[in-house]
Parts: sequence; structure tokens; C-alpha cells
Amino acid sequence: MRLASLLQSTALCLTLGLGLATSAHATDPATAIQEVGKHVMSLGPNGEKPEPASSVTLSADELAKIKGMHAKAAIVMHYAGNDWSQAQIEGLKAQFATMSIDVVATTDAGFKPDKQVADIETVLAQKPNIIVSIPTDPVATATEYKAAADAGVKLVFMDNVPKGFTAGKEYVSVVSADNYGNGVATAHLLAQALGGKGDVGLIFHAADFFVTKQRYDAVKKTLAENYPEIHIVAEQGIGGPDFSGDAEKAAGAMLVSHRSIKGIWAVWDVPAEGVIAAASTNGRDDLIVTNCDLGENVAINMASDGVIKGLSAQRPYDQGVTEAMLAGYGLLGKAAPAYVALPALPVTKANLADAWQQVYHKPVTDKIKKSM
Repeated sequence: MRLASLLQSTALCLTLGLGLATSAHATDPATAIQEVGKHVMSLGPNGEKPEPASSVTLSADELAKIKGMHAKAAIVMHYAGNDWSQAQIEGLKAQFATMSIDVVATTDAGFKPDKQVADIETVLAQKPNIIVSIPTDPVATATEYKAAADAGVKLVFMDNVPKGFTAGKEYVSVVSADNYGNGVATAHLLAQALGGKGDVGLIFHAADFFVTKQRYDAVKKTLAENYPEIHIVAEQGIGGPDFSGDAEKAAGAMLVSHRSIKGIWAVWDVPAEGVIAAASTNGRDDLIVTNCDLGENVAINMASDGVIKGLSAQRPYDQGVTEAMLAGYGLLGKAAPAYVALPALPVTKANLADAWQQVYHKPVTDKIKKSM
């Protein structure tokens, strides 16, 4: 009887570990990776429970009403210089075209709050009915977004919302990837590639940015609760706008100061490019790197058996389509979910081509194909 009780207790602990709860036992990363993506782990910026993108729909009659409005939209980006941003913009423009909504402006703030403030002011002069945006800083940009809301503009946000804003009041909805889930997935991918043990470093986003903080919190918590033989020995925040260069310096310093480091986690693909450069400079072809976001450069590195061994992708094109549809909700006065999230997509070399198609709705680029 005592043996049976012991076996039952052990099984329960393992089950909790696989469910990402606190466990005294190491988790099997392969099993945990399979579980990521089956459900969204993130909560919204104000603690909202996530609704699936599949719940956002427009009937034929609703679509006809929107087309008859001849509405105008503006896309106000925090930063447009990566594959994620461009896929968002492509998804938005494609869905807006379906809805006969004219995109009158697309701006890039270069991750500078003052530039985004100016962008919003410039866009408002064109009297759009809709603004889809992602705030660079939830405090510094709040006044300008409030002015847009007060002018009757329907606001839909990507990932982050201005400070003090409430869904259904100042804005329609916010749409995000499961960023906490992406952090969890990359922690398990790192553990899998490390064989469950070793010293690691983390490169995070040193800014008041809701979604990147979720990733950082998730990777730390997942490693601590599931992999007792993996030790975080160095952490460094980067502020940008040269995220690749800053990450290269941070990773280089880690590799010099902590020669025991076997792996480094990067908060998204552009910083991961900096880690790739640092690994090359320091002769660390054996380094194991994981990151959030699937961009072309990290995909090329992964495909050619470089240091990138795994990543967890967002679904930016689908996110853009969903945001445009929610803007339609705003035009119609239709009740919208406060927070919509799309599940994480763990990626390794084995499923890279399929994942690229899912993320970008197009085949892998020629550069990736040649690397494969």
C-alpha cells in the first residue's frame, strides 16, 4: 500500500510539472512543448481573460454595412522594421480591403514615444475613423490616444494599451499573441536543447512593455519551477532602438564574464540576431539560443544548424486580420471582447517550413529554403 501511495504521489507531481505548476521534479520538455499552444496562458493588460480569434466574426449583413460607410483607417506602429510588424500590416491591409476601408496612413515610430506622439497628431489631421496601433510607452502616449478617442476615432490596440484606458470605453479591444505562452515554450525549448541542465543567460526588454515583460516573467518562472539543474547566472535588459547591437554587447559580456554559460534566451528575434553575432565573435558555435518570434534571419540560422535551436512564434498576420475585424465592431457599435489572444506556436528546424506558412500565410523565403 505504501508503494502504491508513493507511485500515485510521484505521478501527481509529474502531472503538475507538465501543467506548468510548481513541481519538485524536472519536467519532460518534449511533452511540455506539445502542450503549449493548446490553450492561451496570458491574461490581458488589465487582467482580462482571453477570447479566441475565432470568436471575432462579421456576418454578410454587417460586412455590407461597413462597406457602405467608406471608412478610413490609420496604422500607427511602434516599430515597423521587423517581419512581425510587416506581417501585422499585411494582415490589416488585406482585411481592411475586404471591408472597403481605405488605409490613409501607416507610420513607424522607431520605438520612440515622442515620434509616436507626433505620428498620432499627424494622423488625426487626416480624420480617420479607425486607428490600429501599439503604444511604444503606455504613459507617454496616453494623452494623444485619449484625444483620438474623444474625437470619436475607434481605437484597436496590438499587445499593449495606454495607461488608464478601459476596453469598451476609450478603445474597442486589444489583440495579442499568447506572450506568456511564448515565454513558457521558449523555456522548454531551451531546456530540451540543453538536456535539462546547464548555466544560462537571459536578455530581456528593459521597458514598460506589457507583452515583453510577460515573456520574461514566463521564461524565468518556467525554468525555476521545472528544471532544477538549469541555473540563470546572468540577466541583462536592453532598451533599444538598436536592439540587435545592444543584445550583441550584452551577450558578449555574458559569455566573457560567465564562461560556464551554455545557453542564452532572447526576448524576440532581433535581439537574438545580436546573440548570434556575439556567439560567432566569441567562438561559441556550441551555444544554444532560443527566442520568441519567427523572423527570417533567425529562421535562416536555425535552418542551417546554427545556434538558434528553438523559438516560439506569434501569428502576426492573423492578428492583423482580427484587429481589422474588431475595428469593424467599433464602426457598428457591436460589443467586442476586451482581450483576444492567439496561441503560441513552438518552432524547431523540424517544423520550420510549416510554421512559416502558418505565421506569414506564404511559403518560406528563398533564403530560408537555401539554408534548409
